[in-house]
Amino acid sequence: MEPLAPRRAGSEQEEGFRVPPRRVADLGMLPHLPQSHNGLFLSWTGQENLSSWIPENIKKKECLYFVESSKLSDAGKVVCECGYTREQHVEEATKPHIFQGKEWDPKKHVQEMPTDAFGDIVFTGLGQKVGKYVRVSQDTPSSVIYHLMTQHWGLDVPNLLISVTGGAKNFNMKLRLKSIFRRGLVKVAQTTGAWIITGGSHTGVMKQVGEAVRDFSLSSSYKEGEVITIGVATWGTIHNREGLVHPMGGFPAEYVLDEEGQGNLTCLDSNHSHFILVDDGTHGQYGVEIPLRTKLEKFISEQTKERGGVAIKIPIVCVVLEGGPGTLHTIYNAITNGTPCVIVEGSGRVADVIAQVASLPVSEITICLIQQKLSLFFQEMFETFTESRIVEWTKKIQDIVRKRQLLTIFREGKDGQQDVDVAILQALLKASRSQDHFGHENWDHQLKLAVAWNRVDIARSEIFTDQWQWKPSDLHPTMTAALISNKPEFVKLFLENGVRLKEFVTWDTLLYLGQLCWSPACSPCALGFLAAGSGTSHLRLAGRVFRQPWVLMPVGLGGTWAVCCPQVQGVSLRSLYKRSSGHVTFTMDPVRDLLIWAIVQNRRELAGIIWAQSQDCIAAALACSKILKELSKEEEDTDSSEEMLALADEFEHRAIGVFTECYRKDEERAQKLLIRVSEAWGKTTCLQLALEAKDMKFVSHGGIQAFLTKVWWGQLCVDNGLWRVILCMLAFPLLFTGLVSFREKRLQALGGPARARAFFNAPVVIFHLNILSYFAFLCLLAYVLMVDFQPAPSWCECLIYLWLFSLVCEETRQLFYDPDDCGLRKMASLYFSDFWNKLDVAAILLFIVGLTCRLIPSTLYPGRIILSLAFIMFCLRLMHIFTVSKTLGPKIIIVKRMMKDVFFFLFLLAVWVVSFGVAKQAILIHNESRVDWIFRGVVYHSYLTIFGQIPAYIDGVNFNMDQCSPNGTDPYKPKCPESDAAGQAPAFPEWLTDTCVCLLYTFQQVQEHTDQIWKFQRHDLIEEYHGRPPAPPPFILLSHLQLLVKRVVLKIPAKRHKQLKNKLEKNEEAALLSWEMYLKENYLQNWQCQLQQQPEQRIQDISSKVDAMVELLDMDRVKRSSSVEQRLASLEEQVAQTTRALQWIVTTLKDSGFGSEADVPTLAPQKATDEPDAELGSRRQAEEAGDGYHVNARHLLYPNSPVTRFPVPNEKVPWKVEFAIYDPPFYTAERKDTALVDPVGDLEGLPPLSRISFNTLDGPRDRRSFHGAYAVRAGLPLNPMGRTGLCGRGSLSCFGPNHALHPVVTRWRRNQDGTICRKSIKKMLEVLVVKRPLPELWALPGVSWKLKQILRRESWPAVEDLLQQGVEVYKGYVDDPRNTDNAWIETVAISVHFQDHNDVELKRLNSYLHARDPGVSIRWQVVDRRIPLYSPLSRTSRPLLQRPAALFGAHY
Repeated sequence: MEPLAPRRAGSEQEEGFRVPPRRVADLGMLPHLPQSHNGLFLSWTGQENLSSWIPENIKKKECLYFVESSKLSDAGKVVCECGYTREQHVEEATKPHIFQGKEWDPKKHVQEMPTDAFGDIVFTGLGQKVGKYVRVSQDTPSSVIYHLMTQHWGLDVPNLLISVTGGAKNFNMKLRLKSIFRRGLVKVAQTTGAWIITGGSHTGVMKQVGEAVRDFSLSSSYKEGEVITIGVATWGTIHNREGLVHPMGGFPAEYVLDEEGQGNLTCLDSNHSHFILVDDGTHGQYGVEIPLRTKLEKFISEQTKERGGVAIKIPIVCVVLEGGPGTLHTIYNAITNGTPCVIVEGSGRVADVIAQVASLPVSEITICLIQQKLSLFFQEMFETFTESRIVEWTKKIQDIVRKRQLLTIFREGKDGQQDVDVAILQALLKASRSQDHFGHENWDHQLKLAVAWNRVDIARSEIFTDQWQWKPSDLHPTMTAALISNKPEFVKLFLENGVRLKEFVTWDTLLYLGQLCWSPACSPCALGFLAAGSGTSHLRLAGRVFRQPWVLMPVGLGGTWAVCCPQVQGVSLRSLYKRSSGHVTFTMDPVRDLLIWAIVQNRRELAGIIWAQSQDCIAAALACSKILKELSKEEEDTDSSEEMLALADEFEHRAIGVFTECYRKDEERAQKLLIRVSEAWGKTTCLQLALEAKDMKFVSHGGIQAFLTKVWWGQLCVDNGLWRVILCMLAFPLLFTGLVSFREKRLQALGGPARARAFFNAPVVIFHLNILSYFAFLCLLAYVLMVDFQPAPSWCECLIYLWLFSLVCEETRQLFYDPDDCGLRKMASLYFSDFWNKLDVAAILLFIVGLTCRLIPSTLYPGRIILSLAFIMFCLRLMHIFTVSKTLGPKIIIVKRMMKDVFFFLFLLAVWVVSFGVAKQAILIHNESRVDWIFRGVVYHSYLTIFGQIPAYIDGVNFNMDQCSPNGTDPYKPKCPESDAAGQAPAFPEWLTDTCVCLLYTFQQVQEHTDQIWKFQRHDLIEEYHGRPPAPPPFILLSHLQLLVKRVVLKIPAKRHKQLKNKLEKNEEAALLSWEMYLKENYLQNWQCQLQQQPEQRIQDISSKVDAMVELLDMDRVKRSSSVEQRLASLEEQVAQTTRALQWIVTTLKDSGFGSEADVPTLAPQKATDEPDAELGSRRQAEEAGDGYHVNARHLLYPNSPVTRFPVPNEKVPWKVEFAIYDPPFYTAERKDTALVDPVGDLEGLPPLSRISFNTLDGPRDRRSFHGAYAVRAGLPLNPMGRTGLCGRGSLSCFGPNHALHPVVTRWRRNQDGTICRKSIKKMLEVLVVKRPLPELWALPGVSWKLKQILRRESWPAVEDLLQQGVEVYKGYVDDPRNTDNAWIETVAISVHFQDHNDVELKRLNSYLHARDPGVSIRWQVVDRRIPLYSPLSRTSRPLLQRPAALFGAHY
């Protein structure tokens, strides 16, 4: 933020954007602050009260001593030096004190006290949006504030920190630029999960940011999340801050935004979400918050955020709008500390000054040019700029522009820039390339940033380019991070760039992903399925069990499904991949395991992407459908359950789509896919998966129904008429006449047993034989119950018992039939899951109970009643038999076949009528022999009962014994029914009528079922009769006897017929799956085309094209206007130069001479208006190479000291150039080793220095320079490279040259197999570098920089021998930040190269390096001209590495 009042010069070092790294306060020393095992804070347990924690850990500042100031307040009251009135001080401050009357000192007169302003803040009259605020002391540690924000305020750790700075006063921006800035800033914050930090006030750039957040919140949905906007403001400058004071916390505190009455103060911006109000005990002083904001931003940027195994330091970027001198200082500090800055051109003042000169070479950024720009953009305050201030601005702007990799200029419509968010992210990526990353590490770091920001557009345009060829294995760690963070677009991008899931998914990867189920990130539904256990877990599907590294989850039908893995010891993701680099994939289908993980995590898009990579895609889609449907049953949240069911339906549609493509291409191969045994999915088939998942749409597909019809007819042709089959069943010899045809020609030619076996083994024949048998059983049972129910069983009744025994044997066979080795429990579960099986068991048990009662004479009549009820249940079993027919099934086509439906409706109705009539007749009438009265009782009376006409002998109210014949001898009267004990009323159970009515209602419900349900249920009947013995009951006992011999005696296991489950050979299966994958790709392409053809999508595409066209037109207009402006500026410059040339000619002619050639002004070449970026970059490099002045030696902040250099622009560096206002400070650091250094000396007393002999050998010290004799002025040597802005010796050892040695140790860069790496045919070198402790940058090791500290003392002599054998590659001046006007460093660079990686000396050096001081970091880094290596040799650093590369013919 631009402060409104000047700051003290002594605090300039800490008031910038970022300060030099310093040790952060020990977190362990903070009171009441919990620690975690990794040095960060443990999450707040919720037991601590915020009202007690904040006052204990966060303080405010109060003036405790009232010292009257000479100034008065705005209201004319007497105030203290702190700015507060007497009434605003505490009582102790107004009492007489020893310090009163003296000069006010904030260190003595201001003390810390527990803060009294914190909690929630609501802006009165501006909605109900609630923010957070806290008043903190300016000395509050950044770690405490960070803990407050992340733990107590509940803010997520950011992926990016955006510090917006600029003008603190209101300024005008173009409407289009304002719109672009607002949209881009909020977009980058919302998409990347960033924090925006501003000054927090309702003015200037802070107001612009607040309005941008407000516009976003009004136009976005709740799911898009809140943009975190943190305002760091000065407490003493806030208007109406009294309403924020609540000693126990304001929950909420009401704040009134009053711009009209604020005066010289400012109001808080209502659109910020959090406020940190910095207090130094003063009132009305601006800029107090800058040091704390700087430290806080630096602390946050040093934190590491780890997600998905990928850890990155939180990046920070500075965005600048407008601004004044304070903003320039902020930009300078940011650039100095390596923070990228984005300057918005067109916002005014400082931003426009920097933007105007950013494209120029540093040598062209002169004092005169900056003066012109200041007069243009600072018209109102230009007269206040002194010459020294303009020089300071020039020096700072030169240093800013010199680091172009950290500077990004956003120009509306220029350089292809359209969005601020893209410019911000591009600036961060560009800055990351200049840090301590190179090659793969650099690109990998950029990719991690893009994944953390969730900006796949940036990754496509900036990272996945032709500049770097990505290996699939290099993308595996970030692929894991994208999976864990649920970023499907990145997963798709990685798959497009060569990542193969079969290589990516290893044992370690699945274990790592599985741990998420134990974290809060796991969905509540998945957590509900967790079953902790030890040992190996299993996964069960379709009755099959296969081992997986997962914890089990129940999914119904007695099976289990896996959702999570056991916990393992925590290891870093990188170490996982290093350990498993040669790891063979451990499962038969790793794509399946990853798909299970995505489904269980309920990640829709990820599951779709992974499914598209699966091989067995139809089975995978059906399995996913089953899992999701089972998960939805356990999900408590209704919305989540509906989402799961919708996703299950989507996967079912995917399976239908792929199967449709396959069926259209080849029906036979498509049907093979249905019954192929899938090893990856528990040795089940697609058809079984669909049935278990109840995917009715899939099962009702025409291709599957055709397959079921084919199975239904067995080896018979499906076009045989049913009447032919029935004729052959009734008249067996017709089978050999060719009345029915077979699919196989050989059966047509053969005769005898082969044709008979094929005919009677067909499920359709078995079904109809069983139908005839079942009808015969029911007729016989009805006859016995109504006509022949004697006290002693007759032969007909015994035949029924035999028949029933055969039915019991068949049901037992079905129960124990286990061709897939699923186990008795699984088979019992599957058997009883069928309603009709339950009905069969209930009917049989009821019959057995009735039979037991019937055999006991005393319970003969109850036995007959129970047997009559059993008869009803046996009749109900016919409903299942009828499902094989389209017209008799649950789905009856009402519209197309109305007349047929009426007929079959009556037929089905007859089932209920007859069953009820038989039961009624058997219960009431004993042994009626008259056929006509049996028909009347069974059919006629039962039919009338449906319509409410209940016969008198049933009702019992109007019953009269005279209306019936006791023995049935009267042909005109019905036989008297069974009566009660009194003989006055018929003994008819009334509940039987109610049961009949309920069953009729059930029938009506069955009528309403759809065609899909009929097709789905049809499979069960077909499968049942496909495996049923061909003989009908009671002859089926012979088949059961044969099966008993096979299973029990011969031990022959049961096998499923290949028509429903077929295990293919490996080659055939591979070919079939490849064919399926090919058609899956066709389906996905067609699906994408269909989506694009939808009206909604087409409207959206047209809208986007129109928007793009409008953008292009606007950009074209801006580009043309900008091109005209550039041409006019160039023309004006040419005219001005021509005018000066003409003036010179006139002057020369007046003097009667032509002047010297050196005085002739040179015309500047015309600037190209549309210069390509590549040419511009090369021109800049060439011009920068010509800038031979030292740079590091002119840095304003001298290292490890509070001294600030006098600013020296490039043009004032040479001593021969006049610089009248040059007044550098004198600084010589005191050192303990006084015997090894020159005397301190100063400008007033130099006698100790007079004994020093410069430009010669001075005793043991060589004071000669490699650049020849240097000048000595006033007894002090002058730096041969020019002014540095500082006099004295600085922190160096002696005045004049300080000689050093820089070894350049190189070796060949090698692959894992030992071969030398090459680039552009040339071999690649590696150089030994060390990390400097203060700037934290990698640099060449220098002997003057205590190289001996890197190695052990005993290893140093061997290194000295190597240096003596080396080759000198450079000798001369070192551009070191410690250089001064009177002391500088010169060095000799020695190249030491190891040709062979088996070199004994190289191995010895590596052993020395491994035994180094653990506090020093070293590594071998590749040699390249783009190497991000800190080198104090400045302009000579490139030749320093280029010469060894040229010497050995290596790449550079």
